[in-house]
Amino acid sequence: MSNLSKLNVLMCSVLATGGTVVGLTMFDLRRLGKIGKLGMVGVNGGKFPAIRQHLQENIENVYKDMDTSFEEYPKEGNINPEAYKDAIDKMSPGDAIIVFTPDSTHHPISLYAMERGIHVLVTKPATKLLSHHNELIAAARKHNVVCFVEHHKRFDPVYSDAKTRAQALGEFNFFNAWMSQPKSQLETFRAWAGKDSDISYYLSSHHIDICCWILQDKAVPTRVVASAATGIATGEPYNCVPQTEDTITLLVDWQSIKSPGHKGTAVYTASWTAPLKAGIHSAQHWYYMGSKGDINVDQAHRGYDITVDETGKTWYNPFYMKYSPSETGHFDGQRGYGYISIEKFIDAAREVNAGVTKPSDYDSHGYPTITNTVLTTAILNAGRISLDEKRAVGIKKSGDEWILE
Repeated sequence: MSNLSKLNVLMCSVLATGGTVVGLTMFDLRRLGKIGKLGMVGVNGGKFPAIRQHLQENIENVYKDMDTSFEEYPKEGNINPEAYKDAIDKMSPGDAIIVFTPDSTHHPISLYAMERGIHVLVTKPATKLLSHHNELIAAARKHNVVCFVEHHKRFDPVYSDAKTRAQALGEFNFFNAWMSQPKSQLETFRAWAGKDSDISYYLSSHHIDICCWILQDKAVPTRVVASAATGIATGEPYNCVPQTEDTITLLVDWQSIKSPGHKGTAVYTASWTAPLKAGIHSAQHWYYMGSKGDINVDQAHRGYDITVDETGKTWYNPFYMKYSPSETGHFDGQRGYGYISIEKFIDAAREVNAGVTKPSDYDSHGYPTITNTVLTTAILNAGRISLDEKRAVGIKKSGDEWILE
């Protein structure tokens, strides 16, 4: 595959946790010859001097042969909420964009790019509305571009192994997932928490996707009922907007595709009001039960903990991204699943550009393509409607599209 052309990439993101991983991966893939030109787009051009300094200090000065240069949009300290359009307009068909922006902006940015022949990697949740997700599926097909959703948990070695083993456990019966982050996240996300999105979209999207992935071609969701806890996010000292939930639980009915008599239930819970000093940033565990066995996964406590006098005990995840340099001083995180999920997209876009594959090929490879992730959005969107309208929401297929009732 060494004869594939380099891919020009636009990073549409702020340098939060996800954005930092994207930047680090992009700069390393450029070092390795997979990427050509790099651009970065935000809303406020005045932030770029600080971003460049951050990248210089934390990436270029830390790793050998790492170039962190990029072209920025908007220029000269301008503020432009639609700077992504100017940046995309300067790109060519076959280039790629990585969208790590607030949930409510995923759909317009991704659609604008695909309509111009640009490959898209969008962070989860792909969209907030199922109708928008369906539009992106149609656009990817029409314009013959790759569109992946950055569901990196699919590349976690434990999750992918569990997915394979679940196939031998017979009909689906029960799934229970918990994911939480500490209350300090409400400080980080106060600008959009409860306004642009909620904790279910932000966190439960991970495990809902894993469940949908495990059950692909085995069962389909039919009904969603949601419930929420409130009072912490809206109180002191966080003072989030009145509609902000603390913890959201979705109860989902699943129907077996092959056996009319088999129905399953799934419970997906997410919270951003977990205790502050639990020793983990994300509590994340799930339980799967089939007719012939079960699976129990705890990806917060991986048998690896460190205790420090000042801060106490911390459980680390060395599998997402490795930040310590290699023996030669180079970046050494290529085996982390945060890196792999982005590299898989870059490889797919380059292969399509070279005519080696078609975008639709990846739908059958188990990748988190925009087509393969539609039920994740259906469940999340149904959960939001259930909370807002205090009712159960049905999910069904109408022709080739999934719709909500």
